[in-house]
Amino acid sequence: MATLVTDPNIAAPDDFYEALIEAHRGLTDAQSALVNAKLVLLLANHIGDAGVLQAALAAAREDVASA
Repeated sequence: MATLVTDPNIAAPDDFYEALIEAHRGLTDAQSALVNAKLVLLLANHIGDAGVLQAALAAAREDVASA
């Protein structure tokens, strides 16, 4: 089983951030939320490992709401 990578792991993080922002340019809030949801599902499918996905869900929720 793979483990969730939380250390910086994107070769060009600024380029990725710029592409992410550009993907949302000109969209309504609802369209932007849909793009985010689709991106999450596409990346989850790419990862495919249930344990890694569970760890990612827990990490994303940490400090946002009580469990």
